[in-house]
Amino acid sequence: MAERIRESAPVQPPSAMTQLLQRRWARVVFLLLTLLLVFVAVTALLVILRFMADRPVEYSDVGEHFKYGSTGGERESGLPYWVFEVMPRVCSQHLPGGYASLGFIYEDGHDLPIGMSMRRNLGMDRTFINCAVCHVSTVRDTPDDKPRIVLGMPANTFDLFGFQRFLFACAADPAFRKDVVVPEIARLMEERGQHLGILDRYIVYPVAVWLMRERLTMLAGRFGPLLEDTPWGPGRTDTFNPNKVLFNFPLDRLPARERNAAVDFPSIWLQKQRQGMQLHWDGNNIMSEERNKNAAFGTGTTPPTIDLHAIGRIEQWLLTAEPPKFQQPIDAALAQRGQPIYAEYCAGCHGANGREFAPPEGETSRDCLKSNPNDAALYAAHVGRITPVDDIGTDRQRLDSFSYDLAVQLGTIYAGYPHRYCHYRKTYGYANAPLDGIWLRAPYLHNGSVPTLRDLLEPADARPQEFYRGDDVYDGKRMGFVHDQSQRDGRKLFLYDTNLPGNSNAGHEGARYGTLLAPEQKDALVEYLKTF
Repeated sequence: MAERIRESAPVQPPSAMTQLLQRRWARVVFLLLTLLLVFVAVTALLVILRFMADRPVEYSDVGEHFKYGSTGGERESGLPYWVFEVMPRVCSQHLPGGYASLGFIYEDGHDLPIGMSMRRNLGMDRTFINCAVCHVSTVRDTPDDKPRIVLGMPANTFDLFGFQRFLFACAADPAFRKDVVVPEIARLMEERGQHLGILDRYIVYPVAVWLMRERLTMLAGRFGPLLEDTPWGPGRTDTFNPNKVLFNFPLDRLPARERNAAVDFPSIWLQKQRQGMQLHWDGNNIMSEERNKNAAFGTGTTPPTIDLHAIGRIEQWLLTAEPPKFQQPIDAALAQRGQPIYAEYCAGCHGANGREFAPPEGETSRDCLKSNPNDAALYAAHVGRITPVDDIGTDRQRLDSFSYDLAVQLGTIYAGYPHRYCHYRKTYGYANAPLDGIWLRAPYLHNGSVPTLRDLLEPADARPQEFYRGDDVYDGKRMGFVHDQSQRDGRKLFLYDTNLPGNSNAGHEGARYGTLLAPEQKDALVEYLKTF
């Protein structure tokens, strides 16, 4: 009975002190939960802001934008900046001289070379090549002169083939792993007065190294057959066989006629005057916008990632960008004697001079297609138009590498976009290019197989069979870069062998091409070309 009474006794309410403590603890818990939620929200926001950021390094000056600005390639193909910077340290056996040994050009105040852009993307700074890597180089009159940087000229010192080989070799090296690469990044950052954060040290860069190794290994497998072809050497690239990788062409089963198709990087000045001409070495497109977008594939872009505004700035600038004038003395009297020789033998295919791309009105000129030499209306039709390969006789590997099948496949690029490709065509020869800034476009012919303009005026069997490429010291007498030295300033130069597949120096010879002129006439013609 007593137990029943105790069970039914009323529960005593908590004391005022207890209630006060409970309220205070509730407030503390609420405050802690609020702070935790705020912390989580802020952290999530910071993570989103970091990893969702997509900001290129921008330049107000269009020249600087051309040298260092992004085309959008970092989004798809960008290398983590700090990994890129330490790769020559981690894989020094594959690149003993660092990136400069590949012909990259460095300017004071820049950690990256010309032709490498940067973009904040996926939570880190990422870098990749841009247009300038193929279209900027240096020139000097003597070995002791300071190199002059020239925008728009072919990048005759840059070895793209070697750069690709290095990336693939480094990614396959056992040293390319997080416990080697990340500490090297930390050391380099300390040398530059920066600090590698905990998130970067233990998550971001370990993951980046792993992804980069996997991606490069995959690309090495797909591009590998091209690396078995005749080495390109500095200043050259295989333009369209890499495109075939995008369409899953089996490169190891390409016909032999489509392999070994390396060509010189072209100059890119005065694009407005080239509108409507047949572009690329084989004249396979007449739309510069399509050519430019396709060239941007080489900078890592894809249709969803290309930065059309950035490329548009470059396109507008190139419409009127001028080549520099010849920097060494010109014999005016000798050049004057060369002018009528040029008008007779060259103007019909290459234009009146270095600025007027149509031949002079009323002048006669030996044309490219064996048509009536007295029909002046035909001259302009040959500037920027195709000469059949059987007529000009130059190496045809580049022509054959751009197959009909590839032309068809390129028509699917940008499908669904307003700028879908519509103008790629298979052709039958090589386009006759205007000669603006011709002095900086050595070596000559589409595959860069003739070192100087003076050599080009000789029959093929009298042209150098081997010569060195990659020097920036200029031979003003013969119009070309010095090509008899195996190294320059400690950098090994590339021995070009015209007997290898795709490297023939034959063609553009015979009476119509000036190779039968007297030596003094050839000298006068070369002197006149210095005025272009």
